[in-house]
Amino acid sequence: MKPRFLTGLLSLLMPAMVLAGEYDLTVDRVKIDTGDFVKEGIGYNGASPGPVMRFKEGENVKINVTNNLDEMTSIHWHGLILPFNQDGVPGISFPGIKPGETFTYEFPIQQAGTYWYHSHSGFQEPDGAYGAIVIEPEEREPFRYDREYVVQLTDKHPHSGDRIMRNLKMMADYYNRQQLTVGDFFSEVSENGLMNTVQDRMAWGSMRMMKADVEDLQGFTGLINGKGPDQNWTGIFEPGERIRLRFINSSAMTYFDIRIPGLDMTVVQADGNNVQPVTVDEFRIGVAETYDVIVRPKDEQAYTIFAESMGRSGFARATLAPEEGMEAAVPQLREAARLTMADMGGMPGMDHGSMAGMDHENMDMGNSGDMSGMDHSNMEGMDHSGMSGMDHGSMTMGKEGPTDPFYAKGSGLTPTAANGGKFLSYADLKAQDPLYEDREPTREIELRLTGNMERYTWSINGVKYEDADPIRLKYGERVRFKFVNETMMTHPMHLHGMWSILDVGAGQWNPIKHTVSVNPGTTVYMETEVDAPGQWAFHCHLSYHAAAGMFRKVIVEGGPDSTQAKTDAIAEDGGEV
Repeated sequence: MKPRFLTGLLSLLMPAMVLAGEYDLTVDRVKIDTGDFVKEGIGYNGASPGPVMRFKEGENVKINVTNNLDEMTSIHWHGLILPFNQDGVPGISFPGIKPGETFTYEFPIQQAGTYWYHSHSGFQEPDGAYGAIVIEPEEREPFRYDREYVVQLTDKHPHSGDRIMRNLKMMADYYNRQQLTVGDFFSEVSENGLMNTVQDRMAWGSMRMMKADVEDLQGFTGLINGKGPDQNWTGIFEPGERIRLRFINSSAMTYFDIRIPGLDMTVVQADGNNVQPVTVDEFRIGVAETYDVIVRPKDEQAYTIFAESMGRSGFARATLAPEEGMEAAVPQLREAARLTMADMGGMPGMDHGSMAGMDHENMDMGNSGDMSGMDHSNMEGMDHSGMSGMDHGSMTMGKEGPTDPFYAKGSGLTPTAANGGKFLSYADLKAQDPLYEDREPTREIELRLTGNMERYTWSINGVKYEDADPIRLKYGERVRFKFVNETMMTHPMHLHGMWSILDVGAGQWNPIKHTVSVNPGTTVYMETEVDAPGQWAFHCHLSYHAAAGMFRKVIVEGGPDSTQAKTDAIAEDGGEV
């Protein structure tokens, strides 16, 4: 990959360079058949997902996008490093593409790996407007493979994106199909005792929350490459081949835990960047992330690619086989995940509606679930009379089992492999080759991830996008972002236009990503070399969280003069996102 500081220079030189690749995309109304239901959606070149776009590192591409809809549209090239006015975010990098018009994107390809593209207009992406990007490197890969497949995941719902958002605003748990039952109550009594179970339920009820609030959106059909579980997308192989699987999570809201029973997976890339190989039995892929893995099936048999939602409410399924028509057993969904009080470790930033008297200034729960700093005295509606003898150790404060530094200690979301083997952690990711020199950041910016479950509003530092000032960065600085998740939801945070250096404690070998997942009750750090002048989006990639306010505009000040002039011009001309 080319150093990112060349981005501005290349954007200035680009008009004089010879274009090596020209592509045409149409944005269309399409029918989407999941095998469970058929619905109208939005796609590219007449289908959803759209075509796999293949580029070569070092080429310059021209992509003509024709809008056949009766509404505005856009395409964002997720994870690609490019001039900001080609990034495709209406109101930030360009005005959008009007009905009947063609917009031409032109930019240099400065990287290699697996990426994807999607609409950044309304809810067109969850309605089907997405596709995959594969970029061949200029130099030889540091790993070998004989065959490759894109494995693009999504969570297709019978309802349109607009309808889903309306329902979530009306009732935040509208799509929660895993609410606790009487049977669950008696199971907890058997495990924890009657008093502890009652007190636990009282605590969650008083917070107006549920341990089952792991996924906002259930009732979906998981798709792989546009195929539902019964349609069974199949990739063919010859026994003994090394197969590269390019996993892309294009879901609106769903994290998937991926395994291929009977096969080890060697992770070689994360978010398009090579990592030092790590062999795992299972991995979790956050919304908008990509992982490339190598598998080597040696036997002439079928293998199931099983992608189980983090909340265990649904799954996607595909098959690797020596020939079409072969199938392997499809695993059963595991027991539904449940949040614990450890996942509420960031509660001081969460506006729970009924907690009017909470002392947020002195409440520091950390990652342990310790609520000793909370001022309960004015917490309206909570009956504390029976809580004096509460045994927090016996409640669902946490679970015994393996720990992961990127989950709150005792979190109900901490993953384990179905076969008891190795589950990938962010802590396992190390860069194959450092992209930047290791240097101290010039400053730190704290971003608290906040929200209100009852009103289904999501925000950063307690402020929704429409009420927030932009984040202003200086070209050439190195900024350390501190994410503090004060909600009980997991948020995949995506910074456009610049790489995110995830701090896993590996110094110069910290992995380079474009999307960083922040789990409940945790604090995660990433650093950014501010090498891309212009205006950029920065948001949670859960579609309905971004739409509800967990979104910011980032303005990079300075850099090449002509780029700064473009920034100023677009700032004056832009519309609403």
